[in-house]
Amino acid sequence: MPLLTGDLPAPLHRVHVMGIGGTAMAALAGMLVDAGYQVTGSDTGVYPPMSDYLASLGIEVMLGYKAQNLAHKPDLVVVGNVIRADYEEAQALLASDLLYCSFPQLLGALFLKDRRSIVVAGTHGKTTTTALIAWLLEAAGKSPGFLVGGRMKNFERTARTGTGDAFAIEGDEYDTAFFDKGPKFLHYRPRTALITSVEFDHADIYRDLDHVKESFRKLVAIVPPTGEDGQGGGCIVARWDHDDVRDVCGEATCEVRKYGVGQQWDGRIDSVDTERGVMLFTVLRDGNPWGRFESALVGEHNLYNQVAAVAALEREGLTPEALALGFSTFGGVKRRQEIIGEPRHITVLDDFAHHPTAVKVTLEALRLRFGKRRMWAIFEPRSATSRRAIFQEAYAGAFDAADVVVIAHPHDQSRIPEDERFDSARLVEKLRGRGLEAFHYEQVEEIVAVVAANALPWDVVAVLSNGGFGGLHAKLLTALNPSGS
Repeated sequence: MPLLTGDLPAPLHRVHVMGIGGTAMAALAGMLVDAGYQVTGSDTGVYPPMSDYLASLGIEVMLGYKAQNLAHKPDLVVVGNVIRADYEEAQALLASDLLYCSFPQLLGALFLKDRRSIVVAGTHGKTTTTALIAWLLEAAGKSPGFLVGGRMKNFERTARTGTGDAFAIEGDEYDTAFFDKGPKFLHYRPRTALITSVEFDHADIYRDLDHVKESFRKLVAIVPPTGEDGQGGGCIVARWDHDDVRDVCGEATCEVRKYGVGQQWDGRIDSVDTERGVMLFTVLRDGNPWGRFESALVGEHNLYNQVAAVAALEREGLTPEALALGFSTFGGVKRRQEIIGEPRHITVLDDFAHHPTAVKVTLEALRLRFGKRRMWAIFEPRSATSRRAIFQEAYAGAFDAADVVVIAHPHDQSRIPEDERFDSARLVEKLRGRGLEAFHYEQVEEIVAVVAANALPWDVVAVLSNGGFGGLHAKLLTALNPSGS
C-alpha cells in the first residue's frame, strides 16, 4: 500500500479518482485528461452539472465505492477527502500494492511543479479572489493555469492547466484525506501566498482559533525565502490590519506585501452605481494612486480582495492598464452574490455565505450595491460550524444591513449534542432585540410561502447557504412568478 511521496513515478498512464463527482475532483479529472492520462473514477452518485462534464470527457464513472473498481490496476489512485478509510474500495486500496495519493498531492506534483503558484488562502474571500486573479491574468494574455472551488462566469471550467508560468489556486485550510489530516494548501508549492483573513471555522476539524493559526503558520513557512530560489524568493500578500493575519505572518522569511486599511497597499471606493451594480475604486500604493478600476464586485470586503489581487499581480508584471480590462470584464463566481432571477422586479440572489463574518460583509456589500431597496436575508445554518452554537452570539450582529431576516431551521444536527446545537429561534429573538424584522421557520415551504406573499417589486432577496437549502432557490423563483411570464 505505497503512499506517494515526492515526485510522480514514470511511466504513469492510468489514473483512478475516488470521489470523482465532487467539483474539485471532477476539475482535476479534466486536467488529467487534458494532460493525456487515461482516467476512471468512482462515486456514490454523480449528478448534473458534474455528470455532464465527466461524460463530455469520456470518463467512466463506477457507482459505489467497491473493491472491484480497482480491478483494472491503475498506475495511480487519487483519493478524495470525502472517502473514509472504512469504505470497501479504500480498504481494498490499502491492502493492495497500488500507488495512491491525495488530490492536493497530485496537483502539486503534476501541475504546480516549476510553475509560479499563486495560492489564495484565508477564512473568507478565497473563491472570488482566486477567480479574479485567474481572469486578470487571462485578460492580460498570460494564459494561467487555475483551480477554483466555484463555477466562474468567465471560464467554462473550474480548472485548467494553462500554458503560462502562473497558476492561480484556491488554498483550502480543510484537511486533505483520511491518511493526511493536514491542510490542503500545504501541497500547493506557493511562490505567492495571499492571506485574506484568519478566523475560527471548520469546527469539525479545528479545535479553536489557535489550531487554525497553526495551519496558516505552516503555509507561511513554506513560501520560498528571499533570494533562495534564484528568482527573488516568494511573497506573502497579507491583510495587515487584521491582528490574527499579522500574527501568523510574524516569522515570514520572504517579501511581505501588506494590504488593508492604512497599509502599503490600500484602497478607496470612489463611487458605486446602484443602477448598474458596479464600483469605481482606486488602489493606493504607499498612499499614492496606483490604478483606478471599475468592477462588479462591490463593497469594502470586495475592495480589499481586489487590492490584494493587484498587490500580487503587480509582482507578476501586470500594469494598471493591463489590469483595468480584467476588472471591467470580470463576471464573478456563481453562488457569490449571484443574481439568479428577477421575477416581478424582485431581485433574487444566491450566496455561499455561512460564517458570521461572511454573512455580515456580504449583506453590507449588497446594501451598497442596491442602495435603499428593501433587502431580505434568508439564512440556512448548514455548515459544520454554523450548525453548532459556536457563533450563536456572533450571528446576532451579522444581519444589520438587512431589513427582513428569515432564519431557517439548521440542517441535520442529529450528530451534535443538544447543548452544542445552534438555535435559530434564539437568534431571531436577538435580531428582533436589535430592531430587525426577523422570523424563524422549520420548513422550506413555509419560507417560500412567506416571501412570495410579502415581497414587493424592487425588493432584494438574498439567499445565504453553503448547500442546496432543500431546493429553496428554484421553489422561490417559481412562487414569485407563478405564471412563468
